Amino acid sequence: MKVILRSLLLLMLCLGNQAQAALTIEITQGVKGAMPIAVVPFSWEGSMLEAPLDIGAIITADLHRSGRFSPLPERDMLAKPRDPSKVNFKNWSSLGVESLVVGSVRALQNNRYQVQFILFDVFRNKQITGQTFLVRGGNTDLRKIAHQVSDIIYEALLGERGAFDTQIAYVTQEQDAGGKIRYSLQVADADGFGPQAILNSRHPLMSPSWSPDGKKLAYVTFENGRPAIYTQHVRSGQREKISSFKGINGAPSWSPDGTQLALVLSKGGSPDIYVMNLLSKKLTRLTTSYAIDTEPVWTPRGDAIVFTSDRGGKPQLYQVTLRGRQIKRLTFEGEYNARATLSPDGQLVGMVHGSGNRYRIAVLDLQTGAMQVLTDSVLDESPSFAPNGSMIIYATEHQNRGVLSAVSVDGRVRQRLVLQEGEAREPVWSPYHR
Repeated sequence: MKVILRSLLLLMLCLGNQAQAALTIEITQGVKGAMPIAVVPFSWEGSMLEAPLDIGAIITADLHRSGRFSPLPERDMLAKPRDPSKVNFKNWSSLGVESLVVGSVRALQNNRYQVQFILFDVFRNKQITGQTFLVRGGNTDLRKIAHQVSDIIYEALLGERGAFDTQIAYVTQEQDAGGKIRYSLQVADADGFGPQAILNSRHPLMSPSWSPDGKKLAYVTFENGRPAIYTQHVRSGQREKISSFKGINGAPSWSPDGTQLALVLSKGGSPDIYVMNLLSKKLTRLTTSYAIDTEPVWTPRGDAIVFTSDRGGKPQLYQVTLRGRQIKRLTFEGEYNARATLSPDGQLVGMVHGSGNRYRIAVLDLQTGAMQVLTDSVLDESPSFAPNGSMIIYATEHQNRGVLSAVSVDGRVRQRLVLQEGEAREPVWSPYHR
């Protein structure tokens, strides 16, 4: 129990910094033998000298940071064909390139753009896929199209859906000129670009959770002197107070259909897991224990909830079914397993795995029971699966600063996301936007 209480205190105090600039992504480890690919700079046709955004560079960066691709530097390209029919496949094969992307951006009337791309198999001298997009708007819309192109390329070559056109939410902390601490709930693109403050506060913010349609966030705020749970529309800023009972109001988690929230309340004594119907506001209590039950997360089918409890003496992961309230223990390896996150297919459970004085990110295969530790840090926390299940984003410390990191589910790819100033905590990866 002491370990969980200490962990909850750390989550309340060790929050991140109000981002004034994009997160900088560093690739700290990639896959050996990553797939060689070349993304030719997209040609431009318009009244301006240059395209408003370098789409080819964004695609190259997306593929590189996935750790699964090794893009050819532009300086090493023997040619930069504008016309796909002019591609000399022998030139590219001589450079060891297996896949080639050629594209264009053309300005249209009324602030519209046409973006085209073709993905080639260099060795087979043939097109794999291609698409044309019509874009209304400016750089934000063009950047979104670039991420969508990256997703298409990723899926065409690797056979699984990409997650470049998604977002992350995280909590930051900043000390102002007067020495006062400001907290902020931020939302940024998955590549760290374009962070926007969803909520600024002088009081701690924690436990952000995306709605399944990617339009809302639930979170915990201490703005009235005690914890309360709110939901907030990301674009409009409209917010609603969900829970402010006496005692703990924490760890909100959306049901897969978006109609319910699992949450932790102590209004009945010890912290227990409840489910609230968001329309009727009716509460259903799922656990009743003298131990601490916390950190609920829904299974993808919505028929059960995985949570952390010290009912066995030390923090471990358990599962409770909504029907019948059947509870079973999931983790047995290690003295500390907490803060679950489930893969989209429900086969893997990510968690904070503690052994000795080290807290690292691990995954448990629910079918085989095998656990794999993915990181080698000392204090990792708050894991969250990408919507395609390929990576887990989490919070950790680097050079005495709170930073965000990501690791692939096989542990072979690692990234670090760092703010220019301050710290970041409590990351959560968005679902695919509907």
